[in-house]
Amino acid sequence: MPELPSKETLPHLIRRALSQPRDEVLVERVAGVWTPTSSQRLLERVERVACAIRDAGLQHGDRVALIAHDCVDWVIVDFATFFAGCVVVPIYPTQALDHTEYILKHSESKLLFIDSFETLAHLQSASMTLPSTIIFESAGDDSLAAFEARGAAVREAHPDLPERYEAELQPDDLAVLIYTSGTTGEPKGVMLSHDNLGFDAQSSLQYGLRDFHEGQDVLSVLPYSHIYEHTMIYIYLLARMRYNICHDPNDLLADLRDVHPTVMTAVPRIFDRVLAGVKGQALKAGGLQAKLVPWALAVGREYMRQEVFGSGANLLAKMQYGVAKRLVLEKVRDRLGLDRVTNLLSGSAALHIDVAMTFLGLGVPIMQGYGLTETSPVVTASRDGDNRFGAVGKAIPGCEVRIAEDGEILVRGRNVMHGYYRDAAASAEAIVDGWFHTGDIGELDADGYLRITDRKKEVFKTATGKYVAPSRVESAIKRSMFVAQAMVIGDGRPHPAALVCPNWELLRVELKLPALSPDELVQREDVKEFITAEVRRRTADLASFEQIRRVIVIAREFSVENGELSPAMKIKRRIVEDRYRDVIERAYSVDLHERAHV
Repeated sequence: MPELPSKETLPHLIRRALSQPRDEVLVERVAGVWTPTSSQRLLERVERVACAIRDAGLQHGDRVALIAHDCVDWVIVDFATFFAGCVVVPIYPTQALDHTEYILKHSESKLLFIDSFETLAHLQSASMTLPSTIIFESAGDDSLAAFEARGAAVREAHPDLPERYEAELQPDDLAVLIYTSGTTGEPKGVMLSHDNLGFDAQSSLQYGLRDFHEGQDVLSVLPYSHIYEHTMIYIYLLARMRYNICHDPNDLLADLRDVHPTVMTAVPRIFDRVLAGVKGQALKAGGLQAKLVPWALAVGREYMRQEVFGSGANLLAKMQYGVAKRLVLEKVRDRLGLDRVTNLLSGSAALHIDVAMTFLGLGVPIMQGYGLTETSPVVTASRDGDNRFGAVGKAIPGCEVRIAEDGEILVRGRNVMHGYYRDAAASAEAIVDGWFHTGDIGELDADGYLRITDRKKEVFKTATGKYVAPSRVESAIKRSMFVAQAMVIGDGRPHPAALVCPNWELLRVELKLPALSPDELVQREDVKEFITAEVRRRTADLASFEQIRRVIVIAREFSVENGELSPAMKIKRRIVEDRYRDVIERAYSVDLHERAHV
């Protein structure tokens, strides 16, 4: 059993991680140029902002809300809040306005940092009452620069203030109050302590990420408001890696080509989009490329399937892979900027095995982990040289995992939250005898590897008495590059159906569609027939009771802004079903009519 990390506060961990001077700790684009922040500059700015927070009247334990896209300033404010002895309340910039208002009130945040006037206008459009607000991009007295300057003056007059603030802190004090909306109801405030986060970061690094080392380039693309990337910040700092920040996921491909990272943390949706982008570019190019690229990706996927899950690739697969690798796959990997990647890390949702095998065919392994906001978040991790595809790794040191009689995954350890803020009933329901009930269904194999099978509350039963795990079917559907989103329904129905939003950009090229809006395109029979055929083809290998009989093509993707996705990009199933109730009823009515005439 490895020695577990000692308890410490996050300011202590951050200072320790930055104790040896480095010129390039954080790197971001400034006016189009990648610009580094040194360890000395980072600590200096953090201490200044910390002094300004306390000078603004906040006390130990007060809450500071942070609404911004990823940038160095986000990290500065986050760290400074800890250094001031206060509590960070990270909020997604895309959070539904009613939820943002609820979080600000429920958390009793006394200070708010935002990135832009656009964000401010968005918040003000809901007429919500905001606490005292600092704006990153402002040039006035409400700017981060002016706020930091006030802190610098305080720090210069009282050089010992940062140490005095830190001395007030204990490892079990609340550090982050992060709200998770789940799929229904009001957001719940997850209380994470300094030790929750520090322990989780160090234990994850010790086990699954032990090959991280100084000088490697990381590209950060996930939002810091999500606990996954929030904790990864500490991991990358401790490993002394160069942390490159992608400001916008839409810039990911350009940033990849610039940075050529060795490591990147992502979610399956990003991997899906990268592959869809590669295939889409090939289709647009037309000619031989339109046929060669999809062929090569499929060859690489099948070759790796035989190598990983079979007794080794057969002669034909080896020959085809050799050609595909030389002509296409190595070039695609290099053009994507993935030529230096040692591994990509995937979490937050299930990664389809086809996606994992396709990337492996490109020479890019993806390692899965598992965790939740309530577990800081990492529970299990995979590691290089011991990566079992289809599983999410083993429990990190100091974290216990067991499976309840009903299949639910239970977790116990120093990474488990202290409870839900101001919600004793929900806390008592979630943590029983020290074990956190995850709500996920899974299984542990004989070697301790965890596999996730579904969400406990999302499995539904059809009218035939068969239980269907919707995420399993949705993952199969989303193997198609022509599908942007899918949601499977069918509780109490004769069979499953699916709401599908096409990838309109690729579909327009494939079907040579006219310049019509998505609302008009969903009425076309050729669109319906093509998407229905794609869905049925992708689910043909599932059990008969899991296969989709009805496909409902919808015009637009589900979104956080419209309340159909949680900030963690999980579908709010009840809300979506209610919103599309009429078209769902019509689809099943047509089915009943057809069966009545058989």
